[in-house]
Amino acid sequence: MHEQLVVDQSGEPSAPAPPSRRRIGALEALSLGLLVLLIFQRQLVGLFDSPAVQTWATIFVSITIQALPFLVFGVVLSGAIAAFVPSRVFTALLPRNSGLAVPVAGAAGVVLPGCECASVPVAGSLIARGVTPAAALAFLLSAPAINPVVLTATAVAFPGRPQMVAARFVASLVTAVVMGWLWLRFGRSSWLHRLRRPNFGDRGRWGVFRLTIQHDFMHAGGFLVVGGITAATLNVILPRTVVDTLASNAWLSVLVLAALAVVLAICSEADAFVAASLSEFSLTARLAFLVVGPVVDVKLIALQVGTFGRSFAIRFAPLTFVVAVASSVVVGWWLL
Repeated sequence: MHEQLVVDQSGEPSAPAPPSRRRIGALEALSLGLLVLLIFQRQLVGLFDSPAVQTWATIFVSITIQALPFLVFGVVLSGAIAAFVPSRVFTALLPRNSGLAVPVAGAAGVVLPGCECASVPVAGSLIARGVTPAAALAFLLSAPAINPVVLTATAVAFPGRPQMVAARFVASLVTAVVMGWLWLRFGRSSWLHRLRRPNFGDRGRWGVFRLTIQHDFMHAGGFLVVGGITAATLNVILPRTVVDTLASNAWLSVLVLAALAVVLAICSEADAFVAASLSEFSLTARLAFLVVGPVVDVKLIALQVGTFGRSFAIRFAPLTFVVAVASSVVVGWWLL
């Protein structure tokens, strides 16, 4: 077979173009993975005979399934914002003064019944649409902690203790507003380098809506899986006896439950029932568990890395942890 020559503008034949290499797509990868599972199914089933592995699998699946609906809700809302809501709407709703916009955005978190998996893509979309990052981040932290679903669940989990509901609301809102103000003072736009929205061209509003959902779900969903794997692994290897020993110390118990909230990565709609079951800890320590969990955990950190970038997450997450713990201690001393 003769090679077909390509003639350039000078009339001289040039070298034939190299054959294009076919890349393995998602369908091929899925088919290969299913084939591997089919061939080695007996060996793989045997791996789950270990109680530790069974516990790990149960935790990972429960975290993923629990978070996925809220993640879908978040990316759908993010797509709707990108496609149908003009930027002038946000500037009209928020005060022009950035310092005032932060508490307004933090208080607005009460109207969105979702968890952190929904608030991260929504906050990313708001920043990409021109909302002040400090205000969007205040909304990100407050939405999963002070919405009606979470507060109702807290009231049910702690019957006869309305002060726990009030303490969670106040401490969570203070954390969100303080973090927004800190970002306003010290934050840099260069730390949000991943917030460039994809260019979909002239696709129309529904096209932008569909493609934004696809982009955000694939991006944030992968990091949700990473966070779920991390949380499940830490749950299995964390010694329970250490937690029981430190529970008797008033100050260390706060740090223990705050760190436990980061590790367990429980959805904010369910964490109140876990906190209520930890009766060996003080109310202030359990308040720290409820305030820290919705604003910083391993799953949320992974989502923040995927949405805002590593430079943002390595600065924002540790500072959020410190502010949330301090807010819990102060509000717990005041109300509990």
